[in-house]
Amino acid sequence: MGHIEVSRLTYALPDGRILLDDVSFRVGEGTKAALVGPNGAGKTTLLRLVAGDVRAADGVVTSTGGLGVMRQFIGSVRDGRTVHALLLSVAPGRVREAAARLARAERDLDDGERSQLAYADAITDYTDAGGYDIEVVWDTCTTAALGLPFDEVKDRGVTTLSGGEQKRLVLEALLRGPDEVLLLDEPDNYLDVPGKEWLAGRLRATSKTVLLVSHDRQLLADAADRVITVESRDVWVHGGGFAGYAAARRERTERLHELRRRWDEEHARLRRLVHLLRQRAAGNDAVASSYQAARTRLRRFEDAGPPRSAPKDQNVRMRLRGGRTGKRAVICESLELTGLTDPFDTEVRYGERVAVLGSNGSGKSTFLRLLAGRDVAHGGAFRLGARVVPGLFVQTHARPDLQGRTPAEIVMSGNALSRNDAMAALARYELAPAGSLPFETLSGGQQARLQILLLELSGATLLLLDEPTDNLDLAGAEALQEGLASYAGTVLAVTHDRWFAADFDRYLIFASSGRVQESPEPSWTDPQ
Repeated sequence: MGHIEVSRLTYALPDGRILLDDVSFRVGEGTKAALVGPNGAGKTTLLRLVAGDVRAADGVVTSTGGLGVMRQFIGSVRDGRTVHALLLSVAPGRVREAAARLARAERDLDDGERSQLAYADAITDYTDAGGYDIEVVWDTCTTAALGLPFDEVKDRGVTTLSGGEQKRLVLEALLRGPDEVLLLDEPDNYLDVPGKEWLAGRLRATSKTVLLVSHDRQLLADAADRVITVESRDVWVHGGGFAGYAAARRERTERLHELRRRWDEEHARLRRLVHLLRQRAAGNDAVASSYQAARTRLRRFEDAGPPRSAPKDQNVRMRLRGGRTGKRAVICESLELTGLTDPFDTEVRYGERVAVLGSNGSGKSTFLRLLAGRDVAHGGAFRLGARVVPGLFVQTHARPDLQGRTPAEIVMSGNALSRNDAMAALARYELAPAGSLPFETLSGGQQARLQILLLELSGATLLLLDEPTDNLDLAGAEALQEGLASYAGTVLAVTHDRWFAADFDRYLIFASSGRVQESPEPSWTDPQ
């Protein structure tokens, strides 16, 4: 069994701003703790501090039992690793080191005695480190995640796997591996609902200690028994599950406001007392000692400082406008996504909210890309109605057009806005502090909010949203739901977010068999 202890940790950003200030918490043996907070508050940075990837300016992090780490982004379109290398990246350090030595010995192997002895020693080291034992575990992992044994898939490129397959494979390896403490950054992203339910069940069942970042409200409710909040450079712990978290946060905020009110009242009282005694001491030496004592008391009170301020509530204001279009916004006639779906008919009328559900790889994202005008192989026909202007939210945030540019530049250049207007728009999305940072350095949630802002400014009348809540924090997801409720347009959204999906009018279900059908209720099982 393992645990994590963070003591008086302070971390500053490269520009000198304090991100985390004197924070402390403990995750005890077997605890499943969720790390939540606003996008950009420092959740991923805190995980990296615990993992030892970055160093704090002050404070101590200790852990026992070995650390298994899942990073937020596992693979990318330029990831040249194999499945073997991916699994090795989440193996214990001693296995990784022995594997690296073995790989070097294999490269240097020739007919000479020295290289052969080195190779034999490397094999022994790899065996002693548990390398061959863990390959047996990997065989179970690849069979569970990909349906194939390790030997058949170990040389496959990571980019041949879907995002959900990558996540499932790494989660299988960590949950079955020897490390007793797991740090999981957005482990549920790209998982379909059965995958999320599988993850929640495995987290509940495992004896490992888990610290995870997630924005999936249902997963948090199902799996977490502690909630650790990062906000306003501080960290606080709710000792119960997610069901009582909102009430606990309100009570804490009210308590902090009350403590600050009392501090301000006492501060004002002491200042009035000092002022009064100073006036009296001017004409009465007998009061001088009382005046000096009051001054000392005021100085000590101010030196101790006020209590922690209550965190500022996020105020994300999404003004998705849309506009009137023809009554029929989307018409599909015998539409077939090549290699993915059977021919299907569907019609989406102006103002409807349609959620697109189904298992990973069934064609949901491809369908949205087709409607957005991307080059997608298909048969049959589809068309958009009069005055329908599509706007696409990309799930992976893979936006080469935004790389190397700041949010302020992006908003200004694409929408003919002045810098003041651009910064005002970014402020509505709580993005103003990140306005001068390159797009690729923003957190996943900040990138998501920027994409939604660009949709707002584009005047799109048909929103095509591919997993829009995946990286949004709790406040951001709620703001999006409120924005969509007042949006004067049509919405099609691919989602595995069960809370988000509940707001939609009807559901288009994509089955792995290729069948596409409509439903008035959400269905998370794969229809046959």
